[in-house]
Amino acid sequence: MPEVREFSTIQTIAVMAIPLVLAIVLHEIAHGYVAYLKGDDTAKMMGRLSLNPLVHVDFFGTIVLPLVFFYSTGMLFALAKPVPVNFFNLRRPKEDMVWVAAAGPGTNLALAIVSALLIKAITAVFPETDLYIGFMNQSLIPSTASMVLFPIVGMLYYSVVLNVILAIINLIPIPPADGGRIMVGLLPLKAANAYSKIEPIGILLLIVLIMFNPFGITHKILGPIITTIVNLLI
Repeated sequence: MPEVREFSTIQTIAVMAIPLVLAIVLHEIAHGYVAYLKGDDTAKMMGRLSLNPLVHVDFFGTIVLPLVFFYSTGMLFALAKPVPVNFFNLRRPKEDMVWVAAAGPGTNLALAIVSALLIKAITAVFPETDLYIGFMNQSLIPSTASMVLFPIVGMLYYSVVLNVILAIINLIPIPPADGGRIMVGLLPLKAANAYSKIEPIGILLLIVLIMFNPFGITHKILGPIITTIVNLLI
């Protein structure tokens, strides 16, 4: 058994930062691009279909939230500035809203799957990758770890974890989360109009749900779902 040491804060952030930035940037671009395909060019005209992370920065979601989340859970979690979508420009606003909303978490799940496949491909060439994943799951670094392979595996591992977390949290059916917008698009018109009225307080409900875990909802429902998907992929 090789000697191990715990991740430092800098090392933890180093292997999480790139996957997290890619996850949130591509999530927002997906929303804007699908909206563009469905008839709304608002995001395109505002320069939001860009891989430049700076155009997607939101003070609370991209700066404050990650700091709070990291120091309370040891994990990085962030949200980008929402891509502007004018639903009235969509060809079929109610139906197209579902596709626009689903594009974000769908992209995150796709990124998680691609990252998991890359891990499996690397494992086929470097069998020690499985050992690295085991240590990574405990935030430990073995003394025998490759200085090149270990951080690459770490970034892919956290790409799987963070993208699954982002996908599941964004699918919570409370507007303005993507799951809430999907619900509004799927419900009959009268019920959809009533449900959409939750949106002004929706962000507060989401923060309370994620950060304060009322009635153990996060640990008893979201946590097991996230863990199950990650375990299936890796």
